[in-house]
Amino acid sequence: MTAHPVQRQARAVRLGPRSSLALLLTSAIGVAAFGWPLLADPTSQAGTHAQDAPWLFAGLLVLLVGVVAATISESGLGPKAVAMLGVLAATGAALRPVGAGTAGIEPMFFLMVLSGRVLGPGFGFVLGSVTMFASALLTGGVGPWMPFQMLAMGWFTMGAGLLPGPDRLRGRGELALLAVYGFLAAFAYGTVMNLAGWPFMDAQASNVAFDPADTLPANLARFVAYCLATSLGWDLGRAVVTVVLTLTLGATLLKALRRATRRAAFETPVTFEPK
Repeated sequence: MTAHPVQRQARAVRLGPRSSLALLLTSAIGVAAFGWPLLADPTSQAGTHAQDAPWLFAGLLVLLVGVVAATISESGLGPKAVAMLGVLAATGAALRPVGAGTAGIEPMFFLMVLSGRVLGPGFGFVLGSVTMFASALLTGGVGPWMPFQMLAMGWFTMGAGLLPGPDRLRGRGELALLAVYGFLAAFAYGTVMNLAGWPFMDAQASNVAFDPADTLPANLARFVAYCLATSLGWDLGRAVVTVVLTLTLGATLLKALRRATRRAAFETPVTFEPK
């Protein structure tokens, strides 16, 4: 029996050292932007800015995500990849309102997972961020939460591109891997977005709101209670829908995305023959 060589999966974007560094720095600042309520010292002056900090971080994240997108674009986001990005981002933005207001039924997450898997982490980060931006414009969901959504979805989609076995793992094993990732990442997305909105709550109005004068264990307990009370149903619905769509439609969509990637030949340079 002759062994067939493994065909390396083409990537729409190859992350270089500069784009990787920009992405790493942005992610580090993003972690601080999401997690500052749990990291701030109760005795510091941070508590006096509990209502201002989300706005400050929102403005900062817009700039940082833009810098990362520009850096990745400069490192190799060619016209074919831009066309693919436009199609997938438009599709994701159109899918997001489907089921809106109904127990977290958001089929867009399924598309993001599979797109990130096929097209790689660099393309995945840009796709997730652009899709959330386009979706916000489409649905009127523009606000201080939008940059947080862009970064969180960029992480979500990039993570799918970092999963093991992109060149070898196929079939049911790959679908199972993507389903597990989609389930966990759907909860992770909801949790980090809760961190973005939690400081806006008035501590005097609710016993699950962020209290800048309280200790870390107490605020952590408040945050867990906040997640259970406000978003558990949405996160569970999002996770279940992502798993169901991945297991039922994933094989077909993966095949279509890989076929489109091969035909686009992203890694083949465009040349012009002289007349």
